[in-house]
Amino acid sequence: MLFARILLAVQAVVLAGCGLAYFIRPQEMVNLSGMLLMEAAAITDVRAYYGALQLGLAVFLLLATVRLELTRAALTLLVLLYAALAFGRIAGLWLDGGLQQTFNLYLLLFEVVSVGLAFMALRGLSRA
Repeated sequence: MLFARILLAVQAVVLAGCGLAYFIRPQEMVNLSGMLLMEAAAITDVRAYYGALQLGLAVFLLLATVRLELTRAALTLLVLLYAALAFGRIAGLWLDGGLQQTFNLYLLLFEVVSVGLAFMALRGLSRA
C-alpha cells in the first residue's frame, strides 16, 4: 500500500507540474515537440487538454493517496492512460518515422515505466 501511495503522489506531482506548465506557457511547451499554435483556439485547446486535464488528474491522484477506496481506481486509470499513450506514441513513431526524435523516445520510456510501476502497485493491492 505504501508503494502505491508513493507512486500516486509522484505521478500527481509530475502531472501537476506538466499541467501547470502547459496551462501557463502553452506555446513554449508545445514547441518542445515541434508543434506550432497558430490560432487562439489552438492555444485554448492546449491549455484545456494538456494543462487543465493533467491538473485534474493530479488532483484525483492526490485524493487517492488519502482516500484508500480510490487507490485501486487511480492505479487502474494510470495503467490504462499510460498504456494508451505508449501505444499511440509507438504507432506514431512507426507511422511517422520519428525514431530519431529524442522527445518522443523519452516520453515513451516514461510512459512504459509508469505502466509497469502502476501495474506492480495494482498487483500489490490485490495480494494485500
